[in-house]
Amino acid sequence: MKLILRPIVLGVFLCFNLVISQEELKLTVKDSMVTSSWMVGLGYNFVDESGDIYVKPLEVNNHLNAVAFPSRISIGRYFENGLGIELIGTYNKYKVGQNINGNPNPVESDYYGIDSRVSYDLNKIFGETGWFDPYVGVGLGYTDSDNTPKGTFNGVVGFRTWLSDHWGFDFSSSGKWRLGGVGTDHVQHAAGVVYRFGIKKELTKKGLQKAELKESIAKENQRKLDSIERINKKKEAEALAFQREAERKKQLAKEKEEERQREILARKEQVENDISNLGVVYFKFDSFTLTNDSKQVLDALISILENHKEVNLKINGHTDSRGTREYNQKLSETRANAVKDYLIGKGINDSRIESEGFGESQLLNDCDGSKPCTDAKHGINRRIESVVVFSD
Repeated sequence: MKLILRPIVLGVFLCFNLVISQEELKLTVKDSMVTSSWMVGLGYNFVDESGDIYVKPLEVNNHLNAVAFPSRISIGRYFENGLGIELIGTYNKYKVGQNINGNPNPVESDYYGIDSRVSYDLNKIFGETGWFDPYVGVGLGYTDSDNTPKGTFNGVVGFRTWLSDHWGFDFSSSGKWRLGGVGTDHVQHAAGVVYRFGIKKELTKKGLQKAELKESIAKENQRKLDSIERINKKKEAEALAFQREAERKKQLAKEKEEERQREILARKEQVENDISNLGVVYFKFDSFTLTNDSKQVLDALISILENHKEVNLKINGHTDSRGTREYNQKLSETRANAVKDYLIGKGINDSRIESEGFGESQLLNDCDGSKPCTDAKHGINRRIESVVVFSD
């Protein structure tokens, strides 16, 4: 039993460790990142078309142009390889007095821009963070500013920081160089909220390592559990085999005992038949003396007892109905003892012989004193009966 319980206890312990290990290596949101998605954005844009942005980059008082309401909208598709394509629309307003192309702006004017670009996620180079995405990009655009429409070649640098898988902030600065010598080069900054949808996520490098370790631990624990199960099955098979062998031996012992009992019964029946064929020991009226005929019967009985040491006898003495019950009871006991003494005297061990008297209580006919009977009929009841008893 101990050999069976020991693997079971070990198996429970390993299962507990497996649960703890799996809990410690549980993957979290930090272990995965968005690898592809659609993205829309809404925010503000700030335009510097002063013409000396590269000379005085930090002078913003009369250089930056902005409006008080959201003025930038974007939509883009971003792919697993780090590339993204975007379409951006912006609106702005040049107020009077702002530095436009090196001169104060004399008349308030509108700014319109529509740009397309291809961007690349720098995390593909520096390593994924899951929450901070720096990027660079190039593209082409159309701008109508200072009442001058022009085509532009754009370069952008920026970053996005994510609050969740869906929501985040986008900050960028774009240089827009005019095409065809029309208008002025300018810089456009942007800040806004972005929302991702249709996302596809994959594990980060750390998440992959954690998943691999988790799988490795699970396989090792499963291997141990499988080993425990094999041991348990072996022990169960051994216990079952032991039980079956015990049942087989028990059945064999039962069958052997049944066979022995049948043999004893057969010998008993044979001895009883042999004794029955010897004849009956009878007594004369009011006598317990053995006649010559009775002695011949008893001598033959002694021969049977000598050949069958396992046979014991119970000698039952009987009388006829004549005389009082008390007298007949005593006479039947005396007759039984007379037969017993004769057998003992011939060498039969007294431990093999038991005697008992029954008086006139077991008559073999209707000569019970209620009607006249001949002496021959009474004589049938003056007898000895031998009951065979086999010792184990």
